[in-house]
Amino acid sequence: TGRGTVATGRVERGQIKVGEEVEIIGLHDTSKTTVTGVEMFRKLLDYAEAGDNIGALLRGVAREDVQRGQVLAAPGSITPHTKFKADVYVLSKDEGGRHTPFFSNYRPQF
Repeated sequence: TGRGTVATGRVERGQIKVGEEVEIIGLHDTSKTTVTGVEMFRKLLDYAEAGDNIGALLRGVAREDVQRGQVLAAPGSITPHTKFKADVYVLSKDEGGRHTPFFSNYRPQF
């Protein structure tokens, strides 16, 4: 439509309002934009709150700049990370867990 790009997803916490500045976080460098529209079930809204599935119209964002897995958040509220350290306990077959062993270069998805 030439008005921007629509990002769809669920509001996980808080609210998102028309006119608010947001950051697009994850996968690439963080970028800032403004929400120029909020839509739910083809109805335009002034805001959406936690639990709502919405489309957010983002000003000046190209379609290629938004990808699945990215997050819209209030500026400065989230810091992206590319690595983390964890201690993992994998359930055995008897405990209701894995039946097969891990192989080299195994990459689980969290």
